[in-house]
Amino acid sequence: MDYLGIGVLIIGIAFAIVSIFLIKALNNLANVLGGVRKTVDQLPEQLDSVMKETSNVLNNGNDTLADVNEKIRALSPLFYIVGDIGESSRKLTSSLVDMTHSMKESTHEGEQKINEEGWRGIYGALALTYYLTQKRKELKTASTGGQS
Repeated sequence: MDYLGIGVLIIGIAFAIVSIFLIKALNNLANVLGGVRKTVDQLPEQLDSVMKETSNVLNNGNDTLADVNEKIRALSPLFYIVGDIGESSRKLTSSLVDMTHSMKESTHEGEQKINEEGWRGIYGALALTYYLTQKRKELKTASTGGQS
């Protein structure tokens, strides 16, 4: 029995040592699970604050989008006016191109006429210029003489 008693005593001591190690491990696991519980308890509050901030961001985004749309609506007549001005200037320049083309044709005909008549056209132009300058001088002297 002595051997049996010594064996039971050794088994009891080993069981006590294993129990002490298991108690320490289970206490550490309990501490970890307590920290997880605290985190999980704080999670709804954190989710509520995140949802509130997300809601604020969406509201601000909607307000900004509405403001941008309002400003675009205010500027769209300006864009229409600029478009109309562009169309008008295009029409004006096309009519100027047509007029320039017709003047080019008429001056080409006049150039041919001058070339046909020789120097007579040049003398006529010089005479007309002299006549206009004389008339201008007469009108100047008449207008200054009438004011005195």
